[in-house]
Amino acid sequence: MGRGWLGRAWVVRALSLALLLVSTQLGSLISPAYACGCGAMVPSRATEVAVDRETSVVAWDGREEEIVMRLTVRGNAPEAAWIMPVPHRADVELGDPSLFSELDTLTAPVPTSRHYFWPRSRDWPFTGPGSIADGAGRPSAAAPPVQVVGRERLGPFDVARLAATDPEALRDWLDDNGFELPDRLATALKPYVDQKWEYVAIRLAPRDGNDPLRGDLDPLRLRFASERPVYPMRLSQLASTPQRLALYVLAAHRMEPRDAIGGAAPRVTYAGRIDPGLDGTAQDAATQGGSARDGAEALSAMTGGKPVFVTAIEQWFPRPERIDGDHELRAADTDTPYRTLVYRDELLTVGGIPAWLLSVLGAALLIVVALVWRGRRRKRPGTPTAPVTASVTPTC
Repeated sequence: MGRGWLGRAWVVRALSLALLLVSTQLGSLISPAYACGCGAMVPSRATEVAVDRETSVVAWDGREEEIVMRLTVRGNAPEAAWIMPVPHRADVELGDPSLFSELDTLTAPVPTSRHYFWPRSRDWPFTGPGSIADGAGRPSAAAPPVQVVGRERLGPFDVARLAATDPEALRDWLDDNGFELPDRLATALKPYVDQKWEYVAIRLAPRDGNDPLRGDLDPLRLRFASERPVYPMRLSQLASTPQRLALYVLAAHRMEPRDAIGGAAPRVTYAGRIDPGLDGTAQDAATQGGSARDGAEALSAMTGGKPVFVTAIEQWFPRPERIDGDHELRAADTDTPYRTLVYRDELLTVGGIPAWLLSVLGAALLIVVALVWRGRRRKRPGTPTAPVTASVTPTC
C-alpha cells in the first residue's frame, strides 16, 4: 500500500507540473503582449502582435520635422493600436511606400572586387573557381486632461490626434475608445506628458475583414514643428523582444544620434549629398519604370526638390529595457561622405591565368635557366697557358 500510494503521488505531482507548464505557455500565447517601435504597439485582448522591422525617414529643415514610418508586423491580432508621442501638434497622412525603395537604391552598398594572390580552398588546384566573401502649438496648462485635436480616416487607419496632460487620463480615454493599453504604459508616457507633448493614436486594421495584421503596413507620414530633430524611442523600453532600427535622416548636413540611449553603438551605413534633380530621381523620372518613378517623385516631394544630405543609420537594441530616452539628432562635425562596400574576393589573374601560377612557373623557369647556365660554365674548356721555363745561371 505504501509503495502504491507513493507511486500515485508521484504521478499526480508529475501531472500537476505538466498542467502548470501548459497553462503557462497558453497564458503567454493569449496575453496581450505588445511590441514597441518608436511608439507603442498594442493588440486587442487574447491576441498578440510583434513588430519585426521598423524603417523610418526623418526630414528636418531647421523648423519642421517629418517622419515617414513603415512597420512590418506579424501575429494573430485582427486589429491593434499604435501610439506615438510627438513634441508638437502633428498633421498625419498616408506615406508613399516607394520612398523607401528609392532610398534603399540610392544608399545601397557598392559591390567591390578585391584580389588575393595565393589560391584558397575553393580555387584550383583545390576544388574550384573563386569564392565570394562578405564583404502646431502645445496644449495650454488650462486644457482638459485629454483633448481630441483631430480625428480622420486614412486608408485602413483610424487616426486620433490627442493632447494630454495626465497619463492616467490618456490611458482611460484610449481604453474607452478601444485602445487597450497595459497599465505600465501610463508610467512610460509620463515624461512626455511632463514635457506637454501630444500623441498620435492609430487603430490598425487589415484591409480584408478579420484577417490578422501581417507584413508591411501602409506607411504613415507625420509632420510637426520641431526646434531640433528628434526620433521618439523611449516607449521601446517596454518591448519584450530585441529591437532593430533603420533610420534615414534628411537634413542640410550629415547627422548623428547624440548618444546610444541604451542600445548598441549606432552604425552609419551611408552618408552623402543627394540632389533629386541629378541623382536619377526627378530628372529621369519620365524614363524610369513605374515604381522607380514613384519613388523619385516621393523623394523629390519630401525634399522640395532641393539637394539634401542623407544619413542612413542602423542600431540594435538587444535589451530594450535599457532604453533611457529619445534619439536627439545633431549635425556631425564634418560632412564626410561614406558608403558601405561589399567586397567580393577574387583570385588575381593575368590573361585568365592565376597570377600565382605564372609566378611559380616564372620562378621555376629562372631556376632552370640558372642551373643550365651554371652547368655550361663548368664544362667550358680552360684557356691554355704558356709553359714556364726556369733559367739556370751557370757557376764557376
